[in-house]
Amino acid sequence: MIKQPLTIINKLGLHARAAAKLTGVSTRFSCTTELIANSKTVDCKSVMSLMLLAASKGTEIEIITNGHDEAEAMEAISALINNRFDEAE
Repeated sequence: MIKQPLTIINKLGLHARAAAKLTGVSTRFSCTTELIANSKTVDCKSVMSLMLLAASKGTEIEIITNGHDEAEAMEAISALINNRFDEAE
């Protein structure tokens, strides 16, 4: 199991498009992927669960990956978040 703290840094936060991109990346891997924000834990493979977090810019989150491809999943997810979900600022 790998845990990594991150911060949502894109202007619009974890809105619909960003949640869909995060789900798309997460579903490429067989390991479990979870996101913790505001004391709530959700499955990164569920767009609706991610959107219900209402994580805005500046929200501190923690990503947890667990499984045989957990390192690759963590690298891809953290890159997506740190790259502002590929959104122009």
